[in-house]
Amino acid sequence: MKDYLTLSEASELIGKSKETLRRWDREGKLTAVREPISNYRVYKREQVETLFANFFSQETEETVSNYVEPLHDYTVLELFAGAGGLAVGLEKAGLRCVALNEIDKWACQTLRKNRPKWNILEGDIKDFDFTEYHNKVDVVTGGFPCQAFSYAGKKLGLADARGTLFYEFARVVKEVNPPICIGENVRGLLSHDNGKTLNGMISILNEIGYNVAPIQVLKAINYKVPQKRERLILVGVRKDIDIEYEYPKPFNKIYNLKDALIKGELYETNVPKSPGAKYPQSKIAVLDLVPQKGYWRDLPIDIQKEFMGGSFYLGGGKTGIARRIGWDEPCLTLTCSPAQKQTERCHPEETRPFTVREYARIQTFPDNWIFEGSMAQQYKQIGNAVPVNLGTEVGYSIVKFLNHYYKASNPR
Repeated sequence: MKDYLTLSEASELIGKSKETLRRWDREGKLTAVREPISNYRVYKREQVETLFANFFSQETEETVSNYVEPLHDYTVLELFAGAGGLAVGLEKAGLRCVALNEIDKWACQTLRKNRPKWNILEGDIKDFDFTEYHNKVDVVTGGFPCQAFSYAGKKLGLADARGTLFYEFARVVKEVNPPICIGENVRGLLSHDNGKTLNGMISILNEIGYNVAPIQVLKAINYKVPQKRERLILVGVRKDIDIEYEYPKPFNKIYNLKDALIKGELYETNVPKSPGAKYPQSKIAVLDLVPQKGYWRDLPIDIQKEFMGGSFYLGGGKTGIARRIGWDEPCLTLTCSPAQKQTERCHPEETRPFTVREYARIQTFPDNWIFEGSMAQQYKQIGNAVPVNLGTEVGYSIVKFLNHYYKASNPR
């Protein structure tokens, strides 16, 4: 394993931005040195890993539990529901799904298979009217895709967002009028179109009567998920409600791949056997040479050049390529396809991608949650999901908010 890491590699390892690492370098927390051959600025792996451990002990708040008991039967309308990661998490937190909309037919089959009594609205959200739920649902949730808007005027309004899926999300919120709405997206939404897209969304929610809580990006590893996944959370609170939404508190304990796949705190049994994708023989020959927690730069230089082709000479760490996950680290973010070249997530001991059930475990789905469709469809559904345990912790924060709201509405 390499003794030194590039900026990109160090950023990937500890889940902090390159700019944060540069700031720490300036502040003397993390000292870069010049790599003798390339003259790149690199970091000592030992120093980065020590900082990684200190980062979690210093910058996350230890908490026993975010659990809170619902005072009423709280209901959820979920949009862009996928295979149910967020819905299952909210259910575990005590919220009841009254309807779920999803366009992908295989994801809908998965939802029906596991929850026959759920009201699954299969099809394009544009084709559904949700006014029957007006003032009858406590929270609208949805992982809408990130799309740019057209900017007709200086202040973006609901009409300017027509044709985007965020417009549909906002339309449904307006039709249903819940006390609170929760949108979730990738971290990249922060910088999408230089921040204009996110600001447009905030402006639109404001227009339809919702104040947006300070935006936060939640790291899944801080919420009992053995995976370095991040989700941006967009919370709207109806303007007639003078109650502040509080994000779930992060946990200090970080779970690793071993916790996902082996009997322990997260699961009562080892991961069940299941089918999985396979690497071609040419890739197996290369990945056999990669150690745990290693990647393409750990290969012999001649194999590096052959495997990477022209990209060998380009900048950047490309840390997801030929990557073998270690037992004692959280998994890198799962993708929709476990064997594509740019994002290998190789099993720590066997030279193969993670199986379907291993994928599901890393996303903290219960073992009895069955995925419908071909193997490729199953991987896609799992890779796109919100981790269930993250959904549960967000669910507790929603329950806490709604408890305060109903107490304030009906003081006795």
